[in-house]
Amino acid sequence: MKLTISEAARKCGISVRTLHYYDAIGLVKPSETGENGYRYYDQESLSVLQQVLFYRELEFSLKEISNLLKKPDYDKKQALCNHRELLLLKREHLDELLCLVDETIKGETMSKLRTTNEDIERAKQKYAREARERYGDTEAYQESEKRYAAYSDDDKARMGAEMDEIFEGFASMVNQDPGKDEAQRLVKEWQDHISRYSYPCTKEILAGLGEMYVADERFTKNLDKYGEGTARFMSDAIRIYCSGPHKEK
Repeated sequence: MKLTISEAARKCGISVRTLHYYDAIGLVKPSETGENGYRYYDQESLSVLQQVLFYRELEFSLKEISNLLKKPDYDKKQALCNHRELLLLKREHLDELLCLVDETIKGETMSKLRTTNEDIERAKQKYAREARERYGDTEAYQESEKRYAAYSDDDKARMGAEMDEIFEGFASMVNQDPGKDEAQRLVKEWQDHISRYSYPCTKEILAGLGEMYVADERFTKNLDKYGEGTARFMSDAIRIYCSGPHKEK
């Protein structure tokens, strides 16, 4: 089996742009590139993509996933089995919801749900915890986990409120020039926020985050909750900030 990039993107429910980005950073490479420049994906490359999408659903960063897939003891089969279990759990929950709708239409007594969103979230947290306990040795991840574990509820609430304020600030400027002083000041605030609460955020790391905001649909969707175009504006503002005269050496 060999799929074009459009077919592979459609089959896995992501955008062609995301696949282009995964190729550019070496995360998911096509099995071959034709003389016409078209990318093609075979079963092996699609398997890698499935694993990447699984870990993205567990909220792993692309850097974490890249490091994880390169581990000599990485268990691809286990990752795919965990992904399958998660999909089955989601399907079971969806089937139950469909039954509830049918019962409501018929005026019957509604059955109790056996599988809930909380069950799905617990499963995701379990798979993420297991993977990170086995593979998660990046300095940024360890630092972030160490800091977060020490935060009080007030600390976490303050962190979330500050983040919302920054994102809302970006959302309010989506129709403006991302290179203007106010936008660049917000980028610096966001960089400082990450460094303060999670891990030292260099411009190199920040630039990678900015690219992910538009290349990864999960980031785009979450940021655009603050206003359509927020992810794109942040990405553009970060790119300008990281390539400007203040670029770190």
